[in-house]
Order: sequence, then structure tokens, then C-alpha cells
Amino acid sequence: MPRIAGVDIPANKRIEFALPYIFGIGRNNALDVLKEAGIEIGVKAKDLTEEQVARIGTVIERNYQVEGQLRRIIQSNITRLKDIKCYRGHRHRTHLPVRGQRTRTNARTRKGPRKTVAGKKGVKELARG
Repeated sequence: MPRIAGVDIPANKRIEFALPYIFGIGRNNALDVLKEAGIEIGVKAKDLTEEQVARIGTVIERNYQVEGQLRRIIQSNITRLKDIKCYRGHRHRTHLPVRGQRTRTNARTRKGPRKTVAGKKGVKELARG
């Protein structure tokens, strides 16, 4: 299991599909990294030499923000939005969708499980009771 940027990438996958296991590296970035490092596409991660793994690591370290550093940047951006009290910061603070999605239905991922609220009783039921 090769270790790149502090992440163990899967050994049995082709390298262009294994690199996206690093937070901050997607499919297109993985192809760019391989091209810049001079590694052919299609080779399995377990077949890489130590020198090739080191080249991939230096390319990622030099050109991309990944893993912990990227997570800190994203979190600081969200904190900044909350501090300046903008609309997006308010949506983050109240755990609601940030990008304009509807909330009357759906949005269960952000809102959590349904909390059922009992409906109002009718006028006839109140008069009887």
C-alpha cells in the first residue's frame, strides 16, 4: 500500500483511480499529477517504484493543498461566513441547505431525521372535551 500525502492509497487499483482517495485530488487532478510526474496511466499502485511514489508526492505537495491543510482552509472559510453574519453563514449556523435548495420537502441530509409535529385539533373535538 503506497503512502502519498499521509494517505494509504489502495494497492490493487490503477493509480489514476487510487489518487482520488486523497482529499483534494479528484479525477482530473490525478491525471494532471501523473502527467507532470511522468508516470504512465494504467499502472497499478502496487507496481510503482519508491522513486515514482516520491515524484507523485512532490508534485502534489508543490501544486495542491490536500488533506488536513485543505480541511482547515474550508473550515476557516465557513467560520468567516458565520462571523460576518452573511446569508450563507446563517444557513451554515442553522444547519440548513446553503445553496438555495428547497426545504419544504427533501433536505433530510442537512435537517436530520423527521421530527413529527402533531396537527391542531378541530373545533368540534375541543367543544366535546
